[in-house]
Amino acid sequence: MTPETHSHPAKPVVLILGASGRLGAAAVRAFAAAGWSVVAQSRRPIACLPAHAIGLTTPLADVAGVVAGVVAASTGARAVVYAINQPYALWPSQALLQARQGMDIAQRLGATFMFPGNVYNFGAHMPALLRADTPPAPTTQKGQIRVAIESEMQSRAAQGLRSVVIRAGDFFGAGSGSWFDSVVVKSLPKRKLTYAGPLDRAHAWTYVPDLARAFVAVANRAPQLKAFACLPFPGYTLTGAELLDAIERAAVALGLHGPQAMRRERLPWGFIRAMRWLVPSWRGIVDLAYLFEVPHALDGEALRRTAGDLNITPIATALRATLVELGMAPAPRQPRAKLTPPDGA
Repeated sequence: MTPETHSHPAKPVVLILGASGRLGAAAVRAFAAAGWSVVAQSRRPIACLPAHAIGLTTPLADVAGVVAGVVAASTGARAVVYAINQPYALWPSQALLQARQGMDIAQRLGATFMFPGNVYNFGAHMPALLRADTPPAPTTQKGQIRVAIESEMQSRAAQGLRSVVIRAGDFFGAGSGSWFDSVVVKSLPKRKLTYAGPLDRAHAWTYVPDLARAFVAVANRAPQLKAFACLPFPGYTLTGAELLDAIERAAVALGLHGPQAMRRERLPWGFIRAMRWLVPSWRGIVDLAYLFEVPHALDGEALRRTAGDLNITPIATALRATLVELGMAPAPRQPRAKLTPPDGA
């Protein structure tokens, strides 16, 4: 399909697959802000693209069409960001298949394939600190699928594919559809917070705009990467209590409630397991309860060596912005500029 606007050949080019999704949209903004020309692929046209971004509505399965669209839009892509994430129910049939299509596109373009990894690869017995070289040990089907995708990326290095996994913890910010908004703060307007596990266990969290900027930083250095690289993104490591405390402070700062403590509850896993066959959306999460039982953090040293300082947003700032984005608080008013009277007034 013909791109929707003209190209910017003087700029480095990135193709973002799944650009209308949460990470995809954040990556479009981050790459455009960093001066890249962005080709934003999605199933449907994307409204309000930033400057230097081109919409491409060719389906991912049409590999040749996507490649032709990128070539028509620019002199070629330096990086391909794979920001597609299917509903859990479709992972067995779709996840590896579509990731392969993304790899095919990157290989035909001669671009670096960039994949957002998660911690499912390491299973219920994962170590407390996950490094770039921590071996996979999945204990769920979702983990096995993720390991299969990353194994294919690694095996394609011999066929000329350069690829990188940027591994991150649970998302919040820049959209909805994660534990944070679906569980933790869902009942915040009713002065209630819900956590999915014990409050004393460390858990890895990621502010999506920070992760998108990390993709840009790595893409800038892609030619120096190994043929296959894994770079954990450190984000925030917070116990449940630390996260809920920070959310309460953010809510107070936004004027959502006074300093009185909110009610805290734990997600009723026993009930969810018993009812999962009646509630389809629950079937996809019951095997992930261990994520909140097993303490874990991501070691960002390999990413820092590759991309330099990461400039992680302070947690208070990230949480306030997230609550505003979720519509739980109005956007802070910007101070009005003072008018300076003319000389002699």
